[in-house]
Amino acid sequence: MEKTLFNDGGEDPWLAPDKFYHVIFCFTISLLFSTLASLSRYSFLRRHSIWIGSAFSLAAGAAKEAADQFGIFPSAGASARDAVADSVGVVIAALLLFIWKCRRSRPDPGQTRPILPI
Repeated sequence: MEKTLFNDGGEDPWLAPDKFYHVIFCFTISLLFSTLASLSRYSFLRRHSIWIGSAFSLAAGAAKEAADQFGIFPSAGASARDAVADSVGVVIAALLLFIWKCRRSRPDPGQTRPILPI
């Protein structure tokens, strides 16, 4: 049986629970790494925290799909629909983070901001 690059047959519906898990996973990874980057002592990481969180999340999603294709996880192989679900999770997280960052008021001059020593 020939294995294709992407498994997009009828057994991979768009509204499967698996797609929801992909959205939630990438959403969470984006939030986590964006938050960590925004707490860094390096201004470059703080300025680009949304991009950094999104990149880490997309990399994690791509690694999962590659592992599926190579048979590391018990699945039918890589799925373009899973990759789309990963992207949806990243976009939702990036939009929410962008809105939150824009609406966040500037701190008072006497107020300090927590910064991680990384």
